[in-house]
Amino acid sequence: MQATVLVPTYNESANLEPMLRALVGVLREGDRVLVIDDNSPDGTGRIADRLAAELTFVDVLHREVKEGLGPAYIAGFRQALAAGAELIVEMDCDFSHDPKDVPRLIAAAEEGADVVLGSRYVRGGRVGNWGALRRAISRGASMYTGFFLWMRVKDPTGGFKCFRRAVLETIDLDAVTAKGYAFQIEMTYRAKQAGFRVVEIPITFVDRTVGTSKMSKAIVLEAVWRVPLLRLGR
Repeated sequence: MQATVLVPTYNESANLEPMLRALVGVLREGDRVLVIDDNSPDGTGRIADRLAAELTFVDVLHREVKEGLGPAYIAGFRQALAAGAELIVEMDCDFSHDPKDVPRLIAAAEEGADVVLGSRYVRGGRVGNWGALRRAISRGASMYTGFFLWMRVKDPTGGFKCFRRAVLETIDLDAVTAKGYAFQIEMTYRAKQAGFRVVEIPITFVDRTVGTSKMSKAIVLEAVWRVPLLRLGR
């Protein structure tokens, strides 16, 4: 099953080339990478174009404005589906998701899972370099989501995923409104509501060491109000 890995970028000039070269060693023949750049002022888009000219498995989608993680992924989903991808992988560009885990997500999807979620909170999963406060916030977000949405997913905010194309063709992508990390909750919830099988596999998550986090108070607040609305079908 041909897989396309989606790598959204905004000011990831220091991370993009190492990430793409790391993916060279784990992707299979025929698999592809789609870099989705939101007009990064640090030149990430130019780096992506240079690497796409060198690495034949890399494509680049340039977006004119920064709209957030959700709209970037939706645009990537549409392009990957149009190009015939059977599996679509989401991963961060900052190495918080280990490229070596990509084959494990793909394998779980090929074995029958509809959505594979790289999970920090199932047995064997872990977080590498967070302090106590960051761990508490993340765990609290998972509990908050679980209280409202009853998904029985231990890491609902996780963003390292593999979707079968049927999932993305079934979900109404136009109805997905979350822009920040609430997008990850919304996509998993909509997949579960549509009857798809979500499987969590353990990963080790490490915080970025290069570049700046995109997390903000606005992104956190969006998740706080968006989760109850999902429960109400909005």
